[in-house]
Amino acid sequence: GVDLVLVPEIDSLHPDIVPMSAQLEQGRVPPGFEPMRARLVETLAPILARFDNLIVHNVFTKHFNLPLTAALDHILDGEEPPHCIAWCHDFTWTSPSSGSKVHPGYPWDLLRTQRPEVTYAVVSKARRQELAGLFGCPPDEIRVLYNGVDPQALLGLSAEGADLVDRLGLLERDLVLLMPVRVTQAKNIEYALRVVAALKAQGCRPRLVLTGPPDPHDADSMAYFRSLQALRRELGVDREMRFVFESGPDPGEPYIIDAAVVGDLFRASDLMFMPSHREGFAMPVLEAGLAGIPVVSTGVPAAVEIGGEDVITFGLDETAERLAARLLAWAEGSAVHRLRRRVRQRYTWRAIFQRDIEPLLRSRRDL
Repeated sequence: GVDLVLVPEIDSLHPDIVPMSAQLEQGRVPPGFEPMRARLVETLAPILARFDNLIVHNVFTKHFNLPLTAALDHILDGEEPPHCIAWCHDFTWTSPSSGSKVHPGYPWDLLRTQRPEVTYAVVSKARRQELAGLFGCPPDEIRVLYNGVDPQALLGLSAEGADLVDRLGLLERDLVLLMPVRVTQAKNIEYALRVVAALKAQGCRPRLVLTGPPDPHDADSMAYFRSLQALRRELGVDREMRFVFESGPDPGEPYIIDAAVVGDLFRASDLMFMPSHREGFAMPVLEAGLAGIPVVSTGVPAAVEIGGEDVITFGLDETAERLAARLLAWAEGSAVHRLRRRVRQRYTWRAIFQRDIEPLLRSRRDL
């Protein structure tokens, strides 16, 4: 759904640009510079006239294609130019490795000249200070827009898993607890709901996800499931606790996931939570260990015999409020968790776009 217009001359390695850049680096403006600048203006001006916003990466601060820099500078001097966002990651004038390749005067001075109508964005506060020094302007005239990460790619989520993580809202939560079990009374789901309510009462924004279904062909199993939904409403944690069974693309249809998507949820969660009354073994303890997330469990065989001191265990006589306090203490005491939570809440590309980039994409009538 995205159009692509190729303009070969904006490539810094274009055969006409490379020899010009070599002469410019030596302090000489080649005879072909102005014709190339005019050629780029003629090509780009009608294209850019179609858009409200122009995002330019490094062209206004790096020397790799100075005819392009000069052409854009000329276009911005015209009538009703697009709103320009100059994304400036690197600066030739202050670079130890390339500072010798620019020289006082035109066109090199374009790379250290601030245009008041352009929105400048850098990737860190340190770079903001550096660019402000280069421009001789107050730092607050330059935006800091940090780089972002793509959770689906980094966590290796399948398309189905990524869609489910999105529907469940896992990335926005403070603490994500995963129960990779079926809906049976042995799993002690009532206790899990009370822990979630206690976490919420203590100022946390949790999400508890239970992956397995009830047996839709067993009246008793479905009745138990309905009782858990009722308890969830009673405790006021409808938003905080979700059954995958009810979280499909069509909320009115039962939804069952396979082991691969359960694996996606492991990688997107903070803790594996198993408050079971009893377990023959408890495979999720091993799965959590391999996925690299902590285990919080009653003394089931896998937790005690394999996990040992490396899992967080609790007895069923421990109140939900007390366990919730322990989980919050762990979360706030874990540098790994704190950074993971900060990144997923603030530094995914979606979060950065919604918070920082979308407000910059003003229409021409708003300027």
